[in-house]
Amino acid sequence: MIQNKPNKIAIFLVILFGVSLLFVGTDGFTAYTAETARVNKLMKENPVFPEVTLEDSKGRVYPFSEFKGKYVLLTFIYTACTEVCPQLELNLSEVYNQIPQKYIGEDILFLSISFDPTKDDPETLERYRYYFDSDGETWRMARITNEAELTNLLKEFGVIVIPDENGNFQHNSAFYLVDPNGILVEVMDYKKIDEAANKVTSIVEEKVGE
Repeated sequence: MIQNKPNKIAIFLVILFGVSLLFVGTDGFTAYTAETARVNKLMKENPVFPEVTLEDSKGRVYPFSEFKGKYVLLTFIYTACTEVCPQLELNLSEVYNQIPQKYIGEDILFLSISFDPTKDDPETLERYRYYFDSDGETWRMARITNEAELTNLLKEFGVIVIPDENGNFQHNSAFYLVDPNGILVEVMDYKKIDEAANKVTSIVEEKVGE
């Protein structure tokens, strides 16, 4: 019996070490996937939306700071995408329709940003918005033509975009809510439409009621 004690202690220490590694590696047992870890990191850092110049589907050019004072619900897309992006935008349209109309345009705007600015010119974005009933005003679709600005934005918001040899991209997708001061305050699962709509509405109502 005495000879078994060291083995039991060793096993216990190995288990304890493994649990400790799991705790650290999963951000306190919460980040079981790379996407969860990414979201957790963003929510800890709450990055500020960098100043970029947008060109929207109407050909208008303006800085992101034009939206100062309003919430902005964002997606990152490219119009040639045939898999995630169409579903992402359809779900965003559902969220848009669930937000009380009195807040739309006054307290919150919707914005879809293309990370393929060479192909997604204003004319292309203008055609694309019709598929999702975007009005081009309270829900705008835009591109960032300055490569450095676009790269910095994607980095700050943890958006991973990997081009392939066919001109397509592998990328992650989510809803991003930026507050009236340009601070990222929520990253939401785009598949959970009702949950996202309720969360956004609650946040906007709380702000409006202050």
